[in-house]
Amino acid sequence: MSTSVSPLPAALHRLHDETLDLDTPSAYNLYLTAGPAGVRVGVADVRRNKFVALEDYSPGEGATLLAAQVQALAAEHELVGRTGWNRVRLAVQNRHFTLLPASLFRAGDEAAYLRLHHATDPQREVVRHYTHSGSEITSIFAAERELVQWFQTTYPEGQLVHHTSPLLEGIAHQNEQAGTRRIYLSLGHQEVTLLAMRDKQPEFCNVFPFSTPEDLIYYTILVMQELQLNPDQDVVTVWGDLTHDSELFTILRKYIRNIRFGNRPYDLGYSYRLNDVFEYRYFELYALHLC
Repeated sequence: MSTSVSPLPAALHRLHDETLDLDTPSAYNLYLTAGPAGVRVGVADVRRNKFVALEDYSPGEGATLLAAQVQALAAEHELVGRTGWNRVRLAVQNRHFTLLPASLFRAGDEAAYLRLHHATDPQREVVRHYTHSGSEITSIFAAERELVQWFQTTYPEGQLVHHTSPLLEGIAHQNEQAGTRRIYLSLGHQEVTLLAMRDKQPEFCNVFPFSTPEDLIYYTILVMQELQLNPDQDVVTVWGDLTHDSELFTILRKYIRNIRFGNRPYDLGYSYRLNDVFEYRYFELYALHLC
C-alpha cells in the first residue's frame, strides 16, 4: 500500500495515568478518531471501565491524507500501531454519511444508500456501515480508502464507525428527562454536527460546514425552527473544540438563552490526568467505549 508522506502530527495533549501498563495491552481498549482536526487517541482500562490515556495530535503542516497522518504517528508511537489490545475502534469524521432504520438495511447496498447524499469516489473512498443495536439504526458512511486499508491490516478485528455513532451512543447514555426533545451540538474543525433526540432516539442528525460564527448560529437556529424548538426556551447542549470565551460560544450564548456545555459520557471513569482538559472536549472519543 502506498501513501503520501506526511509530517509527524504535533502533540496538543499527551496525558497518561501512571497505572497504564503497556506491557499488557490486552487489558486495555484503544480508541482513535481521525478527521480534519487531526488524530485523537484514547486508552480505556477494561477491568476498571476507566480512561487512562488521552492524546491529541493536530495535522502536520502540509498533511493531506488521514492515512498518512496516522501512519506517520504509528511509525514512532507507543500506542498507535501497537497490537494486542483487547479491542480497537476508529471513528472517521466527515460529512459523508446517512442513517436509516436497521430493518430497511440490506448488506451489499451500502453504496446505493449513500449515493443519495454523497458521490463516492471509488479510487479514494470505501463505504462501510455500523448498526446501533440499542436504537436499531444503521449508519452508512464513506471513509478514506488508504486509512481503512491501514486500519484493517493493523487491526483485523478492529471496528470502524462514523463519528456520529459514538455521539449518538454517548447522548443516549445521558440522563435526560423523558419525552423532551433536545438539541445537541458537537463542534469540530469548521464543522458542526447537530442532533435532535427524544427518549434516546435520534430525530435529526446532520453535519454542516461553517467558516464564521454567523454560519454556526444560522444552521443551529435553522434546525431548531424546522423542529419547532424555541431558542429562548429549549436547552441546547454543546461539546467540542471551543472555549468559554471563544467567538463561537459567544454567538451561541447571544441567540440561545439556555445554552450549556455537555459532560463527559456517564457510566465511565476518567483518570485525574484528564482533568487538564475541559469535560466537554473529546466526547466522541470517550463515547467510542459505548459503541
